Amino acid sequence: MMEEESAPPAGSPKDKLILIVDDDEGSLSLLKKTVEFEGFRFETAMSGGEALRAVDKNAPDLIILDLMLPGQGGLEILHELQAAGAGSIPVIIVTARQAERTMVEMLRRESNVIEFMQKPVKPVVLGSFLHRTLKTRPGC
Repeated sequence: MMEEESAPPAGSPKDKLILIVDDDEGSLSLLKKTVEFEGFRFETAMSGGEALRAVDKNAPDLIILDLMLPGQGGLEILHELQAAGAGSIPVIIVTARQAERTMVEMLRRESNVIEFMQKPVKPVVLGSFLHRTLKTRPGC
């Protein structure tokens, strides 16, 4: 009889840092509350420049990135992260703008984009996705 391979045990969300990048205070507040409720640590940034500095300083485990930011857009930030050697950090793109299917497909082809979510983001969906992606368990 073959021995079943067991999955590695789920970690604690307290051990994971999520960078939330959004210039809209309402969206930022909802995302922060969701991430905090799920038990993750988080940092926030309201511009591309802040986001790049935060990544350089804190090396987050995952980034939630608004597509529409003042100055540099989310796609530009994504490419700067990749060029700076942070292209392995998983990124969830969020946007309030109705995105065309071709735009969504283009974003999903980026090496570190793992999901695209339309605002307003559903907290239950985001929480579940974060735990699955970061291999954590709620309430740990």
